[in-house]
Amino acid sequence: MDRKDTSRETWSSGDSYEPYVGRWSRMVAQKFIRWLAIPEGSRWLDVGSGTGALSQTILDLANPEKVNGFDRSEGFVEFARHQVNHPRAEFEVGNAQALPVDSNVFDVAISGLVLNFVPQPEKMMTEMARAVRGGGVVALYVWDYAGRMQMMRHFWNAAAALDPIARDLDEGRRFPICNPNSLTELFHKAGLSHTEVCPIDIVADFKNFDDYWFPFPGGQGPAPGYVMSLSEGQRAQLRQRIYNSLPFALDGTIPLVMRAWAIKGVK
Repeated sequence: MDRKDTSRETWSSGDSYEPYVGRWSRMVAQKFIRWLAIPEGSRWLDVGSGTGALSQTILDLANPEKVNGFDRSEGFVEFARHQVNHPRAEFEVGNAQALPVDSNVFDVAISGLVLNFVPQPEKMMTEMARAVRGGGVVALYVWDYAGRMQMMRHFWNAAAALDPIARDLDEGRRFPICNPNSLTELFHKAGLSHTEVCPIDIVADFKNFDDYWFPFPGGQGPAPGYVMSLSEGQRAQLRQRIYNSLPFALDGTIPLVMRAWAIKGVK
C-alpha cells in the first residue's frame, strides 16, 4: 500500500470493523435514535448501513414499519443481512450519492459515520433529502475526529510525532466537515430546516492496551490501513509511543471519551 494513497482504505469486513469502532458506534447509535424520537411505525432509510448496527438499533428502540439499508460494500451488506436477519429490515448494495430509491418515500433518512468518507457529501445529503417525504427527518452523526474522539486522537498524535506523512492521513485534518458549523451549512444547502446539532459522548472502557491495539493491525479503515503500511519495526515504535500516551486507570483499563456530532433537520 502506498502510504500516501488514501484511496485504498478498506471498508468491507464486518468482522474487522466490529472490534475497531463498530462496538462503540452501537453505543452512540442508541443515544442517537433516542434523541431523534421518531414516532413508531415509521419507514426508515439507513444510508451507508455498514454492519447493520444502526438498523438493528432502530429495530430495537423505534418499532419501525420498515428499515431499508444501503451500503456500497457487498461484504458489509452480507454481514448486515446475517447479523440483523429481521423481517422488517432489508439490506442492499447501493451508492449513497445515487440512492436506488424513489423520491418522497421514507419518513426518516439516517446515516452513521459515513458522510465524511463519501467523495461528494453534498450529493449524499441531496439524495437523503430527496428520499424523505415533506415534513420528514434527515439525520446523521460523525465522529469528532479533531476534538474528543480520543481513541483516534491518541493514535494520530503519536503517529504524526514519528512520521510526517501521518499528519496528512489524520482524519482530524482530512475531514473538516465533522464539526457543527460545517454540518449545519451542508444541511441548509440540501434544503433542510429546523436543524439541531447535538454532541453525543460515550466512554469507551478498553480492558487493557491489547484491547485498544488489537483492531489496528486488521487494516480496516484509515488508521489500521496506515499501521499495515509500516514496517514491523515502525509498528512496534508506534505501538510503544501510543502506549506511553494513554491514560491508564489503576486497574489497567483505559477509559477514553469518544464524541460524535449528531445533526437532524426537516424537509
